Amino acid sequence: MSGKSKVVLTDYVWDNLDQENEILGEICEIIAMQTKSPDEFIEEASDCEALLNTYAGPITREHMEKMSNCKIIARYGIGVDTIDLDAATDCGIIVTNNPTYCIEEVAEHTMALLLSTARKVSFYDRSVRNGKWEVPPGKPIFRLSGSTLGLIGFGNIARMVAERAVSFGMKILFSDPFVEDGQFDIPAKKVELEELYKDSDYISVHPPLIDETRGMVNDSAFDLMKSSVYLVNCSRGPIIETDALVKALDNGKIAGCALDTTDPEPLPNSHPLRNRENVIINPHAAWYSEESMVGLQKGAPNEVKRVLSGEWPINLVNRQVKESNRAGLS
Repeated sequence: MSGKSKVVLTDYVWDNLDQENEILGEICEIIAMQTKSPDEFIEEASDCEALLNTYAGPITREHMEKMSNCKIIARYGIGVDTIDLDAATDCGIIVTNNPTYCIEEVAEHTMALLLSTARKVSFYDRSVRNGKWEVPPGKPIFRLSGSTLGLIGFGNIARMVAERAVSFGMKILFSDPFVEDGQFDIPAKKVELEELYKDSDYISVHPPLIDETRGMVNDSAFDLMKSSVYLVNCSRGPIIETDALVKALDNGKIAGCALDTTDPEPLPNSHPLRNRENVIINPHAAWYSEESMVGLQKGAPNEVKRVLSGEWPINLVNRQVKESNRAGLS
């Protein structure tokens, strides 16, 4: 290892590791792997000082206890639902994420899906491709201006969605226990979740995936919604209870949905959400742009560099780990 710190990269979806080598090459030996689960990388990572992680998970207490030298697990993406944060804290391992690299992209994609449902863009495209040239099959279509968009969660991405939706003349409701009404200079009204379900013409899902939000959009939620509502999810698939969504669509409790994230992911070819005229499904692509790829690839390696250089990272997720400071950071 030539005195360099060992860094294991569990998996990646880009063409080269130029960014990683530029950022870490002088101080680290990067072991790049393409794995899908910790069982495939844990032997190599048992003596690492840092772990770079994209999708391979879930990383559990059992895995972290085998990485006694590891100071940091740095996720390339935003979500950390694949990492046991309590276990990481107990093991003295810092966990970081990359919370800002694709905010614009996900907000834009959310609006694209919302507009596609509202204007039946995907439906008409399929219809024309099948040799038809007629408007009536897409009816009814309603004007977006004056309609109500309900945002579940009001974090960075949701607020960007709100700003864009306001420019279309939409009224904005949001439900978020961590945001006060009027906290941000955005014309949006805070309401209880039940009121949001009842009053929204479009609902967009934006909370992080944690125990409290897993399956929160369920049978009870669909019972409260308008039968004309469209549901958009560019957050995490398991926030929506898939079986409940299928039943709501089957029973006409909602008009349709547009999903960039699903549960499971990817959806099997035979899954009942596929091949419905009122359902749009994308392959978890909302995060992507050429610009976001640069931010994605730089974020995690820079956090590793900070920690291995004796500094605290910028995007520390498990803040309680500071109490033990096993890494001896200043």
